[in-house]
Amino acid sequence: MSASTHILIVDDEPQIRRFLRTSLGAQGYRLSEAATAAEAQAMAAKDEPDLVILDLGLPDGDGFSVIETLRAHSHVPIIVLSVRSDEQGKVRALDLGADDYVTKPFGMEELVARVRTALRHKLQVQGEAPIFRSGDLTADLVRRLITVGGREIKLSAKEYDLLRILIMHAGKVLTHGFLLREVWGPAHTEDVQYLRVYIRQLREKLEADPTLPQLILTETGVGYRLRAE
Repeated sequence: MSASTHILIVDDEPQIRRFLRTSLGAQGYRLSEAATAAEAQAMAAKDEPDLVILDLGLPDGDGFSVIETLRAHSHVPIIVLSVRSDEQGKVRALDLGADDYVTKPFGMEELVARVRTALRHKLQVQGEAPIFRSGDLTADLVRRLITVGGREIKLSAKEYDLLRILIMHAGKVLTHGFLLREVWGPAHTEDVQYLRVYIRQLREKLEADPTLPQLILTETGVGYRLRAE
């Protein structure tokens, strides 16, 4: 990874910043650090980082305000650091525009993988890529042709719409509310069981073993993620 790729770390814990600085620096990223929401907003406006790693608990407010400020003028990928039990915080952060989250305590390999996925997503051409591949799945969004291992898969209109949204945001965590709003409209954002039915149907058609999904992954209490590669 080029050293020109700039990551802004926002966390009020010096030991976390030091750990991230050492580990991500070893991957070749250029890093800057902020300990407060105000510092983060000022540094992001000045330096325009390629990615932001953001802790939600900050001494002068919370990370939600940082997400809102960044999303008002930027599409920079944001990876949230969240405590394990804070499912509501994860959902709120993602709905405000965060791209992903990593639960504390976290492994460095997992975080680096999430960083790479978020940066790849940023570099994708805006809009729908004509061909998407992940594992045995190939989706031609121009011809509306879905194949698994070379075998054509027939999807209903809603199954296709749901898969298309997952493909457009491959690698990102999409909340239940986001998926319901995008596929069924704003009147259905509470119909989580309805969404689960369609996710199960997609898994039955696309996964080698629907009971152990490797393609459409569940983010417990939050939503779903389509494996990007």
